[in-house]
Amino acid sequence: MNDIYESYDAVGLAELVSRRETTPSELLDEALKRVEALNPAINAVTMMQEGVARRLIEEGLPDGPLRGVPFLLKDLGAEAIDFPTNSGSRLFAGTRYARDSAIYARLKAAGLVTFGRTTSPEGGIGPTTEAAVYGGPTRNPWNLGRTPGGSSGGAGAAVSAGIVPAAHGSDGGGSVRIPASSCGLFGFKPTRARLPDGPYVGEGWAGMAIDGFLTRSVRDTAVLLDATHGSDLGAPYAAPPLKASFADALNQRGRRLRVAFSTTSLTGQPIDPECRAAVIAAAKLLEDLGHHVEEALPQADTPGMMAAWTKIVACGTALAVDATVAKRGRPLADGEIEGISRGAIAYARTLSGADYLEAVGKIHAYGREMAAFFQDRDVLLTATLAEPPAMIGRFDHRPEDYVDYRMGPGRVFDYSPFAAAFNASGQPAASLPLHWTTDGLPVGVQLAVAFGEDELLMGLCARIEEAAPWFARRPPLRYVAPRS
Repeated sequence: MNDIYESYDAVGLAELVSRRETTPSELLDEALKRVEALNPAINAVTMMQEGVARRLIEEGLPDGPLRGVPFLLKDLGAEAIDFPTNSGSRLFAGTRYARDSAIYARLKAAGLVTFGRTTSPEGGIGPTTEAAVYGGPTRNPWNLGRTPGGSSGGAGAAVSAGIVPAAHGSDGGGSVRIPASSCGLFGFKPTRARLPDGPYVGEGWAGMAIDGFLTRSVRDTAVLLDATHGSDLGAPYAAPPLKASFADALNQRGRRLRVAFSTTSLTGQPIDPECRAAVIAAAKLLEDLGHHVEEALPQADTPGMMAAWTKIVACGTALAVDATVAKRGRPLADGEIEGISRGAIAYARTLSGADYLEAVGKIHAYGREMAAFFQDRDVLLTATLAEPPAMIGRFDHRPEDYVDYRMGPGRVFDYSPFAAAFNASGQPAASLPLHWTTDGLPVGVQLAVAFGEDELLMGLCARIEEAAPWFARRPPLRYVAPRS
């Protein structure tokens, strides 16, 4: 089973189940063995619910496209009756839900066997996953001294280490793409509102946050998105309809695309030489595939967008904490939330309702500026991060100056200057694992396309995966089956 589990993506494992060459129980057994062996080193899997997974199998799994495949939910969002959550925080630890979220219901209907959750930073507001509620940082299987990213860092680490072939994540400022880059995986952020948010949330962070997945293959992401996309009941708005499906997009060929690329940040600042090399190599690959490639940068107010993003997320953090404290009827105790959350709340207290609406207006204006750039181009290629994966501790949540943490020199927006742009604009963007540093660290490149053009992006990613496959790349931290 060890060799089988390593050799197939989620779609492949589901095909084995369909052909009765393995069973959901056997696959779950293998995943649990890997948690036991690997999780002490990476601290990625939490809130285990083996009994729930066994019951799902015993009751009979839906005949969906991923029937029998082991799966993990991020410990933030994806609310589910059977899966309590911490949201990365001592304050929210053990939160239970009275009904399933729309996205979990759709994942369950796809036949997935969910058995736990993956670690997240408190409130999802960091590019690293080092929340106090988990008793230590989540570590990168490629180098245990490095972060797997955030906020879906546990998902990235679990998939990269081979615990599961795919896992749920979410992305409000790069939180799927950052772990994908850091862990050598594929991460796709769909167009705003492509996936459901209800019934617990109308929109996340003024529409900037959306669910997603960490996978080792492009087709796994395509199948997961086909299983989950579409508005849920009462959604405040919807993404433009797909022309066909994400799976159909995998077969798109032949169109010559206009590709812009940048070897700097979106504001023209230099990036790490390894990240620059990754962009140059990817640009050459796209040219070799027949696309027109030229260097160009959008004329958009990226610093203004980042300042607005910082305000909106601070207000979202304050709302979540204040609502929980008010509901329980006792004040916040020392140690219940971490320094960055305290700083975000303090910053939110300085903002008025008008300030918040002005920030929302700013990200909408930024979306229009980015849309203008894509009138004459089909694709923008950048690095995903400005550096290889950061050292553990560099972006932990102990500091209390929230604005400096996000916007200060050498801080979060210098480290991750690309991803949040497409949360603000709502455009689809993906991180592809096309480069490794000389010392073996993954470096992703990001591709973004116009609003609503998810299928174009998915098809392009599939062609790149064919030309420069990454599936066989594995981190040094590997599961070794015990000798019988």
